[in-house]
Amino acid sequence: MKVENLIRELRRSLDDAGLRGSFLVRDLHSGDEIGIEPDLEFPSASLVKVPLAVATLERIRKGELDGSTQILVQPGGITTPGPTGLSRFRHPARIAIDDLLYLSTALSDSTAADALFALTPPAEVSAVLHGLGLRGITVRHTMQELVETPAERLDSADVHLAYVLAIEAVTDGRGHRIPQLDVTRANSGSARAFIELLRALWTPSPIDSGVAERVRTLMAANILRHRLAPDFSSDASRWSSKTGTLLNLRHEVGVVEHADGQVFGVAVLTESRVPAISQPGAEALMAQVARTLRDRLRHM
Repeated sequence: MKVENLIRELRRSLDDAGLRGSFLVRDLHSGDEIGIEPDLEFPSASLVKVPLAVATLERIRKGELDGSTQILVQPGGITTPGPTGLSRFRHPARIAIDDLLYLSTALSDSTAADALFALTPPAEVSAVLHGLGLRGITVRHTMQELVETPAERLDSADVHLAYVLAIEAVTDGRGHRIPQLDVTRANSGSARAFIELLRALWTPSPIDSGVAERVRTLMAANILRHRLAPDFSSDASRWSSKTGTLLNLRHEVGVVEHADGQVFGVAVLTESRVPAISQPGAEALMAQVARTLRDRLRHM
């Protein structure tokens, strides 16, 4: 099947499932790539924790921070389903910066991430990225600001209304009545921008090799493996990634390293038109489309 026909068929499958997305798969050695709307910008949700890790580790490398320094972290106090780690703690805890990095990146702990943001604010994270030659990922706010959506202000029986608003309140130019879903106000990026970040972490780049290795290790330890991991993990491959979820947004970016030496960056950012919290079919289709693109690129 010609590439154009394959892309058309995959777009149709996504649309039938109520999904629109920015997909890009790149061979990190050759630079060859294939994608669907790879430059379409989305709010990045928890994907922002990867740039946060890069910026924090870069400051540790420069001696501006000490990874062994313990930070007093107040409990997240979150009782609703979903959040992990310190976000669910009931009492204050002292955690080393190095361990906050693990919690933030591998467990997607937003309370841990905000403890890191308190040390390196969003504007400084953006400045670090720009200094490394990485543009296209914008960091504007902390995780606490991210989670303060209508879903947190509604009773469980009415949470679906927040998803309806998320779907229907889009404005021209990718704006949105919910600030966290407005690409001009939220942390944001495209599949291409995140692939550039992955390339910089997995191949020689201005990112220090020790910093890049630590981020790769943290992403390999990602415990959230229900989205793309089933299609990219095997005894002959290693999948390292970071997920992002917010209302009707479902994202994942990662790298699959094959035993034969091939290495592919994969970035998938999607929004759903279905007002439901649990959408296992959408998760599976995201992975299927990404896997199909990787398979086509691998055998081109």
